[in-house]
Amino acid sequence: MATPTRSRHVVAGTLGDILVDVRAGGRDSPRPAVVVVHGFKGFKDWGMFPPLAERLARAGFSAVTFNLSGSGADDAGAIVHADRFARNTYGAELRDVGAVIDALHDGRLGVVAPTAVGLLGHSRGGGIAVLQTARDRRVASLVTWAAIADTMRWSAVECAAWRARGTLAIANSRTGQVIDLTTDLLDEVESAPAALDILAAASTVAVPWLIVHGAADEAVDPEDARRMYVASGRAGTELLEVPGAGHTFGAAHPWVAPPPGAPIERVFDATLRWFAASLR
Repeated sequence: MATPTRSRHVVAGTLGDILVDVRAGGRDSPRPAVVVVHGFKGFKDWGMFPPLAERLARAGFSAVTFNLSGSGADDAGAIVHADRFARNTYGAELRDVGAVIDALHDGRLGVVAPTAVGLLGHSRGGGIAVLQTARDRRVASLVTWAAIADTMRWSAVECAAWRARGTLAIANSRTGQVIDLTTDLLDEVESAPAALDILAAASTVAVPWLIVHGAADEAVDPEDARRMYVASGRAGTELLEVPGAGHTFGAAHPWVAPPPGAPIERVFDATLRWFAASLR
């Protein structure tokens, strides 16, 4: 197996450029690819994503990580385009994921077109991955980590206050930034709930799907994973609840290599096995 190399690319996205990294051990021979979707306030180089991509590349996959255009983040993870973050929506993220898969299939990401595509999403990115898989026949395998099961994440009181003010303040504990979201996201969720129904999409996912969730997740209730598992109702869907694990399975940013047997290592191992068995 060739030593993985990383190439960097730019793809046109809904709200601006999508910054893409591709790690691969061989770029001229067809191989399966795994596309990784980060979550809300995430970015492609957050903590666990680069080591995951390295492991995927060493295992023979082309590993594609990227910053959603609405993340507003640069290569270092700094939110330098706060206006994009403020106007980001689920629909924008879905179009971005489609654009990255298009570029991958068209050979515009420094590797030949893949033999198959797997999709992995974390948190909000997990919900996006479910919606994308349900509508995109190019996706042959799905893994979700700590995924949301619905797109309406705010109470009626919060929504009313958001509308009254016209913005919703979002604090980023990592950077200290506070960015005001416009009502674009709320407008979308309220006006087109059927198009963004994650549980309905889960019931139509027809590819192998591994649902991973920390039993002590403090950000997304583990019940979301159970609801998606029930909605799927397929023998090809498996649910892995990781005892004692939180929203990022013990990973942090910047990355610190975990001890053997740590929750994130268990998640990495299960993910690699899943894609190895379901992608050719």
